[in-house]
Amino acid sequence: MPHTLDADAVRTWCALALDALGRAREEIDAINVYPVADGDTGTNLYLTVESAARAVDAAFDGHATTGPGSRPGLPEAVRAMAHGALIGARGNSGTILAQLLRGMAEVLTSAGDEDHHGGTGGALLRRALERAVESAYEGVARPVEGTVLTVAAAAAEAAAAVPGAAAAETARAAYEGARTALEATPRQLDVLGKAGVVDAGGRGLVEVLGALSSALAGGTPGPETAGPAPLATRAWTEGAHHPEGCRADFGGAGTGAEPAFEVIYLLEAADEAVARLRTCLDALGESLVVVGGDGLWNVHVHVDDAGAAVEAGIDAGRPHRIRITHFGGAAQERTRTRERVQRAVVAVVRGEGLATLCTEAGATVVAVRPGEPPASGELVQAVRRAHAREVVLLPNDDDLRHTAAAAAEQARAEGVRVAVIPTRSPVQGIAALAVHEPGRRFDEDVVAMTSAAGATRYAELAVAERQSWTMAGVCQAGDVLGLIDGDVAVIGQDLAATAGTVLDRMLAAGGEMVTLVLGDEVPDAVADRLERHVRDAHLAVDTVVYRGGRQCAPLLIGIE
Repeated sequence: MPHTLDADAVRTWCALALDALGRAREEIDAINVYPVADGDTGTNLYLTVESAARAVDAAFDGHATTGPGSRPGLPEAVRAMAHGALIGARGNSGTILAQLLRGMAEVLTSAGDEDHHGGTGGALLRRALERAVESAYEGVARPVEGTVLTVAAAAAEAAAAVPGAAAAETARAAYEGARTALEATPRQLDVLGKAGVVDAGGRGLVEVLGALSSALAGGTPGPETAGPAPLATRAWTEGAHHPEGCRADFGGAGTGAEPAFEVIYLLEAADEAVARLRTCLDALGESLVVVGGDGLWNVHVHVDDAGAAVEAGIDAGRPHRIRITHFGGAAQERTRTRERVQRAVVAVVRGEGLATLCTEAGATVVAVRPGEPPASGELVQAVRRAHAREVVLLPNDDDLRHTAAAAAEQARAEGVRVAVIPTRSPVQGIAALAVHEPGRRFDEDVVAMTSAAGATRYAELAVAERQSWTMAGVCQAGDVLGLIDGDVAVIGQDLAATAGTVLDRMLAAGGEMVTLVLGDEVPDAVADRLERHVRDAHLAVDTVVYRGGRQCAPLLIGIE
């Protein structure tokens, strides 16, 4: 039966869209010939929606801790969806999709209960789709018809053509309108017509709208909502150019007709600075998309001078999560021809100090910021960068176990032998790396690394942000929390004193080696005090100290 347009529907929509894009990802990648034939549109859209879905799940998980049955409202859920898509947006189409979701959120967060209950959700959804299209066109410097923008506009027009319809009927109309528009894209954009394919970004949007239709209909996507795949493949089977051939024929990388680099970054900046940035980047390159608002923006542009694009962002505000991709050329050719190594380790880490430590130990590092966990696609890309036949993956965070498993599954499908060691803390990852020996058999190496990680108990010292209930009692904002194996065990006021109590509790069960990883703001005196404490109170226990860097927790402790 039809579902109300509420937070649960948003969560279901994200899950169904992620599932649909996962199934269609390879096909969408294969038909990606515009604006650059780099074969990653399906992957980029998947990663964008994965980030949105994770943010919505986090909103639900946050409410679950406040009491049984507590759930976010529609405004909170759609804000989380839009923010997650913004910070996780990849590529041209992913960035545009993030802005479409942001436009929808602007309407859905300002609506009252009467808008989405009592059968009037259709009107709300129609307004949301209209605003989505407006905001997407605002974010694209030079809109081109026959792309995802055209498909989005057709979806909004189709929804507007069914006034008075409920939300489920409105979503279905939008989906059907998008499918029809997608079929027309080869006639609107020459590069698509020559290749005999539909627009890849539009194809992905059809999957997202099909998932919305299914979510509001109260069902799951079936074959009828799988999108117009026959059109995307019909030209290939009738002898037209295969998309691989399009890489040279239609302005692909390496022809000199297109910019050499794709530059993407998140930017913290004021509106007026972003207006100047748009003008600057528009003069520098092509495919400019700047989306976001309220001080946080996602910037995407294709340029020949990647450094100039980043410098423009620095002039406008604070860019971070900078990604620069070279379109083909000698760099990709070297990657294709470089001999694969037998084995590599991929480690997820927070903090430049830990990143340097793991890199020096031979690992391929995935560096992340607090509150911005990597998507499975980022881990897959790291596995590819490692260029090995066998890979050991260290997630170093219990919350990343499912992400790591998904990445491993995808890498295995690409012919790489992958083992995930369930490290729940960076100190367990350090212990695993310490016993890693590339020369022994893969299974033996995995067993040894798993054993070392499992034999390492871990703790973390953090500062409470607000009053809350914990396993150790009620804490106040500003209290120092000592978490042992993930649970709050000690509450104190002083970092060093609390850490000393944590060490005593952990070493009461035995231990031979203490590993301390200090955050950037923790003075060396704290480490000196803790080393003396261990030496005086626990005979024959050694201590090693590392600096974790700015993004690391204040203090991490490992006991082996």
